[in-house]
Amino acid sequence: MEIVEDDGDWSRVEGLDGLIHSAAKTAFERAAEGHQTAIVSLALSSDAIVAELNERFRGKAKPTNVLSFPAGDGGLDGQLGDIIIALETVEREADEQGISFEHHLQHLVVHGVLHLLGYDHETTADAERMEALEIEILSKLGIANPYTGSLETGNID
Repeated sequence: MEIVEDDGDWSRVEGLDGLIHSAAKTAFERAAEGHQTAIVSLALSSDAIVAELNERFRGKAKPTNVLSFPAGDGGLDGQLGDIIIALETVEREADEQGISFEHHLQHLVVHGVLHLLGYDHETTADAERMEALEIEILSKLGIANPYTGSLETGNID
C-alpha cells in the first residue's frame, strides 16, 4: 500500500498510515480470491480534487467520499489500482452519522479495496454481498456495522 497525501490537511489524524494499512490488509485477506499479493495506491485528498475526478470519470460534478480506479489489463504486474479519499466529505459524513472519523475512514478504505477486487453495488444482490463483506471485515477491525450501528460477528461465505 502506497499512501500519498495529495491535498487537504490530514495531519490531525493520529496513526493514519496504520489505520489505512490495517483496513486494507483485512479487506484484502478476506476478499482477494485468487490474488496472492497486490499493490494499491491510496491518495488522501480533498473535496476539490475528488470533485474534479468524479466529474471527469463518472460525469458527476460533486465530491464523493471515495473513488476507486482498478488498474485493468494495462496495469503493472501486481498493481490492483488506485483509491482516492476526500477529507472534507469523510469529516462531514462521520459527523452526520455520529461515528468517529477514523472508523469512517477505515470503512471507506475497505469499500475502496473491495471495488478494486471487483465488488460493486450496481444491483441489489451485488450491494447486499458487498455490504455483508464490509460488515464482516469491519467487525474484525472492531468497527460497528455502518448500516445499523451494531457490532456484527457472523461470517458470510
